[in-house]
Amino acid sequence: MNWLILVVIAVFTDAIRIFADNYITDYYFKGRGSVSQKYFYGWFFVFLAILMAFIFPVDFATNPLNLIIYLFIAGCLNSFAGIPYYRAIEIEDTTNVSIFVQLAPIVYLVFGWFLLGESFSPHQLLAFAIILAGPFLIIATTRKKSRKIKIKAALQAALYVIISVIANIIFVKSSEATPMSFVHDMIFIFLGKGVGNLIIIAFKPNWKKRFIEVVKKSRRKMLRPLIINAIVGITKDFTYRAALTLAPAVAIASVATDSATPIVIFFLGIVLTLIWPNFGREKLNKKTVLVHLIATILVVSGIIIMQRY
Repeated sequence: MNWLILVVIAVFTDAIRIFADNYITDYYFKGRGSVSQKYFYGWFFVFLAILMAFIFPVDFATNPLNLIIYLFIAGCLNSFAGIPYYRAIEIEDTTNVSIFVQLAPIVYLVFGWFLLGESFSPHQLLAFAIILAGPFLIIATTRKKSRKIKIKAALQAALYVIISVIANIIFVKSSEATPMSFVHDMIFIFLGKGVGNLIIIAFKPNWKKRFIEVVKKSRRKMLRPLIINAIVGITKDFTYRAALTLAPAVAIASVATDSATPIVIFFLGIVLTLIWPNFGREKLNKKTVLVHLIATILVVSGIIIMQRY
């Protein structure tokens, strides 16, 4: 059951990462564009990829160049997916964003239908409706003045999911076809992430300027939470993909992670807000908690139904 332990670690580290992203964005980058963090993550992932390649050398003579390029592209796409993600967490709380991004199973099936000619079963269509009911419930129960913000956050989260799904499909197909080890796959994913972020910054030099301004204003204190959060994110990436490898079936590990994540985020949001309000930052009035609970149940139920059939 080692894969199950890895799933638990992946779920909790992913939840902590999302809360940390929200905290760093609100506390350090309020009004300065949280997307400017990409300048830091660009250099971080490039350095990490070089360090891993030094420890685990890649034999380019035995690894197909086209597959390496595909992995690199997947990493680049992940970096571009971060733009709508940061824009979503700038205007929305963590629990809502986590519910909005649970559209991934729907996007995977839509791509399968559009690209591979796959058909939907009645159970999958039912799961579609149940998953979508979660975000719609959050938007519908919001006051009219704030509804536009919710819709904007949901659309940004949907764009993030679409780009991430494309990147993951490329990664999975490349990993299945390449003789490279899992660690070597991740080297090129991380290199793609780093280079992709630096390309974004090259086209948006103002984001680099904003990041440097925040570093100076905080007297470099914000670098510590950024580094810790990056390490937490890497831990999630490795444990999740290792769980997929060790599980008796990929679908089992996938559904366990996808269904557990929104539940953990819901309860963790309540606990963190009570003991550390600046980090949790959730609204704990009865109406909001009830809506979040129902939306979480709907999303989790839809994911389980979709994966089961």
